Amino acid sequence: MALPLLLRLLCSLCTLCLAARYQRKFVSIPATSVEEHWFEQKLDHFDGAERRIWKQRYFKNDALTSSEGINDGPVFLMIGGEGPANPAWMTSGAWLSYAQKLGAVCLMLEHRFYGKSHPTEDMSTSNLRYLSSRQALADLAHFQTVMTQKLGLGNRKWVAFGGSYPGSLAAWYRLKYPHLVTASIASSAPLNAVVNFSGYLEVVQQSLASYNIDCPQTVKTASETLVMMLLDKANYGKITKDFKAMPFQWKDADPWSGRRVVCRSCEDQSPTHFSLCERLQVESEMDSAYFLETMAGNFMDVVQYNKDNRAFEGVKGTNITIQVLCDVMLNVSLGTPYDRYAAVVRLMQQALEIKCVDASYKKFVHDMSNTTWEGPAAAAGRQWVYQTCTEFGFFQSTDSAKQPFSGFPLSYHVQQCTDIYGPEFNLTMVVDAAQQTNENYGGCDIQGRRIAFPNGGIDPWHVLGLVRSTSLDLPIVFMNDAAHCANMYPERVEDSMSVRSARQYIYFLLRLWLQD
Repeated sequence: MALPLLLRLLCSLCTLCLAARYQRKFVSIPATSVEEHWFEQKLDHFDGAERRIWKQRYFKNDALTSSEGINDGPVFLMIGGEGPANPAWMTSGAWLSYAQKLGAVCLMLEHRFYGKSHPTEDMSTSNLRYLSSRQALADLAHFQTVMTQKLGLGNRKWVAFGGSYPGSLAAWYRLKYPHLVTASIASSAPLNAVVNFSGYLEVVQQSLASYNIDCPQTVKTASETLVMMLLDKANYGKITKDFKAMPFQWKDADPWSGRRVVCRSCEDQSPTHFSLCERLQVESEMDSAYFLETMAGNFMDVVQYNKDNRAFEGVKGTNITIQVLCDVMLNVSLGTPYDRYAAVVRLMQQALEIKCVDASYKKFVHDMSNTTWEGPAAAAGRQWVYQTCTEFGFFQSTDSAKQPFSGFPLSYHVQQCTDIYGPEFNLTMVVDAAQQTNENYGGCDIQGRRIAFPNGGIDPWHVLGLVRSTSLDLPIVFMNDAAHCANMYPERVEDSMSVRSARQYIYFLLRLWLQD
């Protein structure tokens, strides 16, 4: 899949899922004081002749004491994913509530090629061959084996945690290394590798309609209008102007929803303008598709993380929800559906504190082709798109008629693989790679025991995960009104009953499995 809008924006700025009310008695460590540790890792676990090693980053919290008088508790392993490992998870999150109750040692291992974990001197395509889920799982196994001895963990049982792609890794780790890991909590884990993931936008439509049935139809009208406007170069100046934000100075009412708001120190705020980074230019179908996907990404990201609790990680814009977007799209005082669509884009730019959105496909490919660790896409962009091209697909296309957007079909996503990594990265290769992934892990026919699969009904990724029970040994934890990785975040009073119940059930499973 192409980069989600938020990740793309962050990469463009040269920066980058992880309830019963548990009593939090564990030692609180400010994220800024969490110490980095380094582990000597193998470059290639599947070539005995390859002797090169590198330093992999990890974090540790062994300051928890059991509230239930448990001695020699388990080891909890949080699996890093497609971005820098965030030490905030070492001081907060549902897994630490479980750890405090069970006296667990908590470790988090950063995924190879992400964050500060650099196995090779650069990210050339030839070096990226060492980036794969299989190598990552072998990293976990080697890390666990060595750390068990190094930290004197003896026969303690290990439990793997992960959300989203790391959730997949958590499930696959238990599948492939059952002699090492006792159980896994695989939150919002896509298990089925699908090249044309048009179902993603189908769930976006359903989730928007869950608030107001007219919302996705208004989005569809606006998106189709934008597609038609892009056919005439005379409209480019207008589009550029329309996607420039209003001064952030309202006093009496929020112009997006009409609700009255309180503005702090409005008189002291100078107008802050947000816009496209340069005048819109569309010279090819790829230019058009990239622009349309970038704009649609505002809705996609909000739906995926609707009402989440990611603020503790430092994520901005978490107050923008499906309700907020639909209120804008249904506010006729803002003009036509196209006008409201542009208003949503401006609102998101303000919420994310992004000065401008780079809608140039040419610049995107240029940045993604930079192989240095200092490059504009080095935080996660170049690496994750490589994994989608070589393992998963996951391309969120507009090829389904049951979704509200237009203009970025499967061919657009596959062309990115070719443009960034080379001509051999074509549709045939991507299809073969996704098939190999499913043959290796089993897709949604995954076998095994003691793997829990929490998923949210609003989250588009749930359609690639396990949401119907196939075995009592693979329990489903479905949260109808929750989004991506909702069960993983720190508890709060706003949490829905389904999220609270999911956390209770996960804790019940952990106790059951660790006593087995």
